[in-house]
Amino acid sequence: MQPLIDNFGRIHDSLRISVTDRCNIRCFYCMPEDVKFQAREQILSFEEIERFVRVAVSLGVRKLRLTGGEPLLRKGLSGLIRKLSSIEGIHDLALTTNGVLLKQQAQELYDAGLRRLNVHLDTLDRERFLKITRRDDLEKVLEGIEFCRKLGYGPIKINAVAVKNLVEDDVVPLARYGRERDIEIRYIEFMPLDAQGLWDKGKVLLTDDMIAMLEREISPLIAVPDQDHRAPATEYKFADGIGRVGFVASVSRPFCLNCNRLRITADGKIRYCLFAVEETDVRDLLRRNASDEEIAQAIRSCVSDKWIGHQINTAQFVPPPRPMYSIGG
Repeated sequence: MQPLIDNFGRIHDSLRISVTDRCNIRCFYCMPEDVKFQAREQILSFEEIERFVRVAVSLGVRKLRLTGGEPLLRKGLSGLIRKLSSIEGIHDLALTTNGVLLKQQAQELYDAGLRRLNVHLDTLDRERFLKITRRDDLEKVLEGIEFCRKLGYGPIKINAVAVKNLVEDDVVPLARYGRERDIEIRYIEFMPLDAQGLWDKGKVLLTDDMIAMLEREISPLIAVPDQDHRAPATEYKFADGIGRVGFVASVSRPFCLNCNRLRITADGKIRYCLFAVEETDVRDLLRRNASDEEIAQAIRSCVSDKWIGHQINTAQFVPPPRPMYSIGG
């Protein structure tokens, strides 16, 4: 079959799969304390996810990332990982987690074939962790990371959301933590995905400011050569040869023109962008046992409709009607 190419010539080979909208922490920039989650019958089964992935792979998808909500809340997740990792054509399978349940499930997930992890962690300070997440679970996250290192997971990356006037004191300590453990820290500029109206550009800790902090306190940074131009993060290595960091600069340096990603939400909607305001429903197709070609056509249609970019920095920007936890990280 023809690869998934949109009207701007971008080839899509990466799929992010949300397996649940539920979460066991409450990061203030993502969700309120009280949330009404989707009913269980609205969420795709593992069999439905597997079938969708097989069709997507036939169209050229080669990379998968499981997300949530918090994916480790989905019972039997290792079974899905085992199914997906066995699909011929999949070259990369990764998981994004907040890490709270990681120590409990790491061995089972590893045995199922998972090797790559991104752990969401904004701070190493217990009080600030509690302020951000509304949960006192920092120690569980750190224990989970250490356990995964001992098991042999790799690479392990840490995703840290950069909110101005909140996490400035965390930028350098996180980098030092990563340098000591061969973990890449990925700093993510605060994006308008909270659905609570909390975001404005003045609350974004910008990539250039974080680079300046790291160079002042640790070592100069050198851009990693021959980077995948389609990857969301721009990577740097420290000039002293110890460790690397990445920056997802969605606000200050949008990378839309190189995007190769599709998403499917836990309730079976395909999205061509994290900030999309429209979706393509495939849950109905899957549940009425539509043909593979019908599902493939839905995927092609979604890619064909993809816009040039999210326009965060323009007056035309419209926040997505779904919050981040409902879309999938």
